[in-house]
Amino acid sequence: MSDLTAFTLAQARDALRNKEFSALELTDAHLAAMEKARGLNAFVLETPDRARDMARASDARFAKGEGGPLEGLPLGIKDLFCTDGMRTTACSHILDNFVPTYESTVTANLWRDGAVLLGKTNNDEFAMGSSNETSHSGPVVSPWRRRGSDVKLVPGGSSGGSAAAVAAGLCIGATGTDTGGSIRQPAAFCGIVGLKPTYGRCSRWGIVAFASSLDQAGPFARSVRDCAILLRSMAGHDPKDTTSVDVTVPDYEKSIGASIKGMRIGIAKEYRLPGMAAEIEGLWQQGAQWLKDAGAQLIDISLPMTKYALPAYYIVAPAEASSNLARYDGVRYGLRVAGRDVIDMYERTRASGFGKEVRRRVMIGTYVLSAGYYDAYYLRAQKVRTLIKRDFEKCFGEGIDAILTPATPSAAFAIGEKGRADPIEMYLNDVFTVTVNMAGLPGISVPSGLDGQGLPLGLQLIGRPFEEETLFKLGAVIERAAGNFKPEPWWA
Repeated sequence: MSDLTAFTLAQARDALRNKEFSALELTDAHLAAMEKARGLNAFVLETPDRARDMARASDARFAKGEGGPLEGLPLGIKDLFCTDGMRTTACSHILDNFVPTYESTVTANLWRDGAVLLGKTNNDEFAMGSSNETSHSGPVVSPWRRRGSDVKLVPGGSSGGSAAAVAAGLCIGATGTDTGGSIRQPAAFCGIVGLKPTYGRCSRWGIVAFASSLDQAGPFARSVRDCAILLRSMAGHDPKDTTSVDVTVPDYEKSIGASIKGMRIGIAKEYRLPGMAAEIEGLWQQGAQWLKDAGAQLIDISLPMTKYALPAYYIVAPAEASSNLARYDGVRYGLRVAGRDVIDMYERTRASGFGKEVRRRVMIGTYVLSAGYYDAYYLRAQKVRTLIKRDFEKCFGEGIDAILTPATPSAAFAIGEKGRADPIEMYLNDVFTVTVNMAGLPGISVPSGLDGQGLPLGLQLIGRPFEEETLFKLGAVIERAAGNFKPEPWWA
């Protein structure tokens, strides 16, 4: 039997239905891979007993001729998704021993469709980070290395554990959340596919909140088809989430391989940044040519408010984080550090429980929401956000079907290489991705090539609201042209 961890999700699904191997065998293969790869620190909680129980239940359903769309497929779940009876910490000290008594809607949908839980994946604390170095459980190590080097690289963030686990073959797919690029950026760094759906496409209920108007759940996988399969199960209207949109969830897989002839692809000049690496520029041009060769039209467009997106994002997101994280006070659940009185207890608990980056963002958010600064910062940032959304609406209104951009300004960097002295250096990693969240649009990152050091690079496609099918069609074209990229298993 071939290595069961080498299958794509679609291949494993079909093989399970054909009884080429059992769900338990598939799960055991991934559990063994996880054990060998603990040095990557991709998982913060492994759940082998539950995984095997779920796999046996899948095999029993297969024996009866039954089975859901994801039956028997082993997944990693970002530690931001609440799992009933299973520790969920958001990788923060303040939630060290929090065990939810409820299941997030997204994960409940996955279990409904037969998926198997392998464990909870590592992430930046409360999803605040672009490198998975802010986790209380320690940094995730990318399965990729520069050619001829043993330097440990970041997998991207905040969903770095999920991205690393999929790229290393530790799980067949995984969930992530994307607030400013936290699915697309680590997908690009790890050479896999990552989708940020339209805001409201997937329920946020049961997901630990960072910035409520920006957060959106989405899938990681090794192929565009696999992401399409996962999204169909993850998506859907949820009455428990007031931002969940009641629209039909299509069979996304049917869009794979469809013609893109005549589709109009926007190339925005504002994404051509001063000093952009020649490799990124070359990849962007190559991606545009691949789409053109497949019959698409390339249209030069302008998104003038793009240059204000990053500063506006780093006002809106910390402001919402400041509000959301106010609930962690040591009173009802999570860490409690005793103090002289209740105020001192609040201060000690939050100072001890939150990491440096979370404290920084809470302070920024509290400042921009404070009296005298609300109008100057927060209100102005929200106005910029409206203008960013209007830019996209204008382009889509003029017949643009999707927009092609780079996914990241560089390939993965070394652990500890960025952001120590200047946090803004780290924030600049989101320069190509934050506009999508600010406008509530869908975006996908597709691996498209390797840089001069042998590290993966990705291209991003931005689509119209609730037209993820278009992104899957276009993403599949780039994927076929670029080929697949896998890291050498140095960790095994």
